[in-house]
Amino acid sequence: MEEFLKELPNLAKEKLAESKTYFKKLKKRLPKNLDLVMQDLHNKEFEKTDCLTCANCCKTTSPIFSIGDIERIAKHLKMKVLDFTNQYLERDEDDFYVLKTAPCSFLDETDNTCFIYDVRPRACKEYPHTDRRKFSQISDLTLKNTEICPAVYNIIEALKVKLPVK
Repeated sequence: MEEFLKELPNLAKEKLAESKTYFKKLKKRLPKNLDLVMQDLHNKEFEKTDCLTCANCCKTTSPIFSIGDIERIAKHLKMKVLDFTNQYLERDEDDFYVLKTAPCSFLDETDNTCFIYDVRPRACKEYPHTDRRKFSQISDLTLKNTEICPAVYNIIEALKVKLPVK
């Protein structure tokens, strides 16, 4: 896995133009079954992918924290919302709350588990978003995630085979 993670950003960049073209063509003739196909590909990939052997998302990026996430996590940590926000979060260029540091402050790097797993942000629960409804609406995010998540990279490459476009 470590070797693949080192190669992943370059592999994703090599496929970026092809993938962008693929999604552009896919959106022009959007298959009605795209979400079902994605759900199937997602499930098959995660039958063989264990996120705890990777955790690259937690090591390299930050989820967006909603106000609800912040309140829930602060309560869980027995902290005031303001104290939690000041200690762990900052505003990004789009004015979203994100972590100040990477890797994630809540990642246990010895076993890649999460200290706040039961109350983690919604963005973490839904990551890598390859099984969500209206998948076609998040192609830009998905392309970014191919550089971070090996499962996303594999799912998108499998999608190109499963639903070829002309």
